[in-house]
Amino acid sequence: MGLAGCGPQGTETPQPTPSPLFAPASPATPPPATGAAPAPEPPRWKVGAKPLPRRPDGLGQILPTPPELENRALPTADFLPPPAGDRYASTIAAVPADVLKRSTWQPACPVAPAALRYLTMSFWGFDGRPHTGEMIVNASAADGVTKVFGRLFAERFPLEEMRVTRPDELTAAPTGDGNDTSAFVCRPARGQANWSAHAYGLAVDVNPFCNPYTKGDLVLPELASAYLDRGNLRPGMLLPGDPVVRAFSSIGWSWGGSWTSPKDRMHFSATGN
Repeated sequence: MGLAGCGPQGTETPQPTPSPLFAPASPATPPPATGAAPAPEPPRWKVGAKPLPRRPDGLGQILPTPPELENRALPTADFLPPPAGDRYASTIAAVPADVLKRSTWQPACPVAPAALRYLTMSFWGFDGRPHTGEMIVNASAADGVTKVFGRLFAERFPLEEMRVTRPDELTAAPTGDGNDTSAFVCRPARGQANWSAHAYGLAVDVNPFCNPYTKGDLVLPELASAYLDRGNLRPGMLLPGDPVVRAFSSIGWSWGGSWTSPKDRMHFSATGN
């Protein structure tokens, strides 16, 4: 299909000393100077492995946070080559056909592929290492979003994942443990019939597990209740006036964490919704 758009663009930002709150939770240990590198530790938690019982509304039951996730710091699996060194790098391009195919886009979506852009951006993982993530956003937001994540990289704000949402994730059994930082998802607004700002590529969710959505007794992700204690500061959390909130504010985006009900702590949008 015809995908109009601009060619790749790149930016680089020097890496300053991180602030304590945004320092990765588990700094990587350098390998020994000689001999074989130590074998990687098995993951403490396998994301998506344990479906939850469903509520009458189809969502998962809200259950206590497992001890392994109370201070979440899972490693990041690389599916794109990590950046060279400790410098931020980003690209902006038309959405490749293979990426569009594995995304949630379909003809009924409210935005055409030509109005979307495919981004790659460096980020720091909770494992203390730099990684390369991917994101689909509205073409009008592409430059601003890459600048925002450049600022997050400079702050060493940790992200667990940054990848394009797959269509099967919209219908999969709820597991309540996802933590993917993402933008474009072609779905209605939660609890409504109208399209979400995500369906236009005009919203970004940052570390959803560390910054859960709440409305009444509903907590999403369903296992993230430990992160409702915002006084217990842990890496990856978003707080009023912090560098992440200020970075999105600098491009005119608002934060759902400032709402009263629902309180959408993970959510930033260009539309205010």
